Amino acid sequence: MIRTYWTGASGMRAQQWRLDASANNLANVDTDGYKRDVTTFKAFPELLMRRMGDDGVYKIPPFGSGDAAPVVGKLGTGVEFNELYTNFEQGAPKESGNDFDLMIEGDGFFSIETPYGERWTRNGSFHLGKEGYLETKEGYPVLGENGRLKVKANNFKVDKEGRVWINAAYADNDSLMISREDNTWGEAVLLDTLKIVGFERERYLEKQGSSFYNKTEYSGEAEVFEEGAKPQILQGFTEASNVNAVTEMVNLIEINRAYEANQKVIQSGDSMLGVLINQYARVG
Repeated sequence: MIRTYWTGASGMRAQQWRLDASANNLANVDTDGYKRDVTTFKAFPELLMRRMGDDGVYKIPPFGSGDAAPVVGKLGTGVEFNELYTNFEQGAPKESGNDFDLMIEGDGFFSIETPYGERWTRNGSFHLGKEGYLETKEGYPVLGENGRLKVKANNFKVDKEGRVWINAAYADNDSLMISREDNTWGEAVLLDTLKIVGFERERYLEKQGSSFYNKTEYSGEAEVFEEGAKPQILQGFTEASNVNAVTEMVNLIEINRAYEANQKVIQSGDSMLGVLINQYARVG
């Protein structure tokens, strides 16, 4: 009977983990670049149940079929939380028309300079900071391969390779002058290239709030993509979250039913234990 309590309680705790993950996913369904959390669980070792006083000797039953095996079957002993990981499936593109909005099409992360060191994000909803740098909504500078990116409103472009171009009229005198056939300005200056990095095992990145990720010992170090392997960058777009609101709502209903089922397991075990103590033990 006591084992029933622990088995039911472990099931209820597992559903709490699932509930927290699904609720967080739903809360961020409209957050640009958000990646849904997924929980995994594993069962405790099963117990092999045997009939007491059975030595396995075959006995001819008075009727019906016989069974010489003393093993009754296996008994589950509960479930435990195994892992909470992030699903980095690509989100749908959302066109905003804002030049400061950028989207990574494929694998990779934007590199952000923070007071706690370099962090990474898929949220490309940026803006122009007070000092003229391209920044996140939290005010952290977006990094290029050579450092911060200083731009001006309506006077910079980002091509699909992640190169940041600015109008030659607003460039420093010692800047590199490059002509582009597809550039209506006539002349443009290559300012820098966005620092887009990847990880060997991105599944093990650690979420740190505000759409930021930090590396762990399991994710590996951030590595800048080599030429020809870089993901494409779309300017004027942001990446929607990869959360399906309908799926998460169905998950919440399923979690609620599973939680109630585990509650009933405990209640049934408690009722049987009450009968055992209050009736049979008292008679004995």
